Amino acid sequence: MKQLIEDIAKALVDVPEQVSVQELSGEQATVLELKVAPGDLGKVIGKQGRTARSIRTILGAAGMKLNRRFTLEILE
Repeated sequence: MKQLIEDIAKALVDVPEQVSVQELSGEQATVLELKVAPGDLGKVIGKQGRTARSIRTILGAAGMKLNRRFTLEILE
């Protein structure tokens, strides 16, 4: 999952070298923290959060297959 989010984010931003994803595993859910360059934050979030919502939808669908819940947090 970490690699999936990293690949999607790198495709969206201007500075792919500054994309980093941290995975925090819990008992019931896994939180993925996405960090990008400050100038690329808007590209990852999208207009009215549409891009971020789409990434979260993909993450949810992939998580269903693994019987695991994933949450995406976009850090500034």
